[in-house]
Amino acid sequence: MPDESLALIGPRLKTWREKRSMTLAELSETTGISSSTLSRLEAGKRAPNLELVVPIARALRIGLDEIVPPTAPDPRVRRTTRRIDGVRVESLSPESSPVQTYKLTLPAQPPGVTPAPDLKVHVGHEWLYVLTGRLRLILGEQEVILGPGEAAEFDTRLPHALSATGAGPTEILSIFSKEGKRIHLRARSQAREEQDGA
Repeated sequence: MPDESLALIGPRLKTWREKRSMTLAELSETTGISSSTLSRLEAGKRAPNLELVVPIARALRIGLDEIVPPTAPDPRVRRTTRRIDGVRVESLSPESSPVQTYKLTLPAQPPGVTPAPDLKVHVGHEWLYVLTGRLRLILGEQEVILGPGEAAEFDTRLPHALSATGAGPTEILSIFSKEGKRIHLRARSQAREEQDGA
């Protein structure tokens, strides 16, 4: 537990004791802890430990979570990077997140080459934001070219495909539901199994 959290325990105990209208002497009698120790603990001059805090919490009829300040988890996301069909996929959200966010780097296409679209379909909505390069988005019968700073949102039940267009690779942010993600990965897995079995 960080030192700053420990330093807050004594003042919190004092606040709860006063809310319960208990004197130090009364709390001492209930817990068997001397009044001087309780006073030093409340003033931050005595380090708290479980042998002191547990009987005090019991006497004050409060839970330990009301004494020990909650600590915020580390907000940084542990990123993972992998390649799927030539696309660099960098995760920007934890697995437990209700939406999944990725940075995708789509490889540049050779001049004059327009790849055949690998159309995907899944339940949900997808949101895209182009960071660099130019993105070719095929959505059903429609084809759209997006440049840096442009965004798109669409129903992923429509057949769709993404690819870079222009001289270099394209970087985009992609956000969609976990349900959509699972279906995407399953579709790729099934396609690979079919290729392996052929």
